[in-house]
Amino acid sequence: MCRTLAAFPNTCLERAKEFKTRLGIFLHKSDLGSNTGSIGKFEWSSKHGKEKNFSEDVLGWRESFDLLLSSKNGVAAFHAFLKTEFSEENLEFWLACEEFKKIRSATKLASRAHRIFEEFICSEAPKEVNIDHETRELTRMNLQAATATCFDTAQGKTHTLMEKDSYPRFLKSPAYRDLAAQASAASAPPSSCSLAEPSHT
Repeated sequence: MCRTLAAFPNTCLERAKEFKTRLGIFLHKSDLGSNTGSIGKFEWSSKHGKEKNFSEDVLGWRESFDLLLSSKNGVAAFHAFLKTEFSEENLEFWLACEEFKKIRSATKLASRAHRIFEEFICSEAPKEVNIDHETRELTRMNLQAATATCFDTAQGKTHTLMEKDSYPRFLKSPAYRDLAAQASAASAPPSSCSLAEPSHT
């Protein structure tokens, strides 16, 4: 968004306001369940807690898949897109694994591991992810002595699948391209935000 708002023309402020509105609508479409945790909130923040403006965040999503995943709003927007393709379970599983790794209690680790397995991994799971039979069986064996790394192989497979398949389609989607165009306009210098000045000859 424009840095010194009062100093910029109305056209620039209007574009920035429209951009924020469009992004809010886009993220609102993501009807997130309780299992996806904090990504349901529309909050502008960076991974390290430093201020990061709207346009920088949105434009950064196309630089790399991991940069997208490090943005709360990027995750929410990507989740909204995946819901349109009926493949949101891959991202939800990846996020569940990230939260799982933070558990320090061995008892909680084991019980949560089984819940994740039943929800995402086992055959006929309600949100079964697209992994091969070998990975599924390896994960099943890992649960016999659950550790923070027991889902690493399955999580890696879903990450690769999303990065090579869903992520490129997300970047090409009309919704993201519209957001990126708005972000570019909002972050442009004052001269490009305003209408062109008539030339004096």
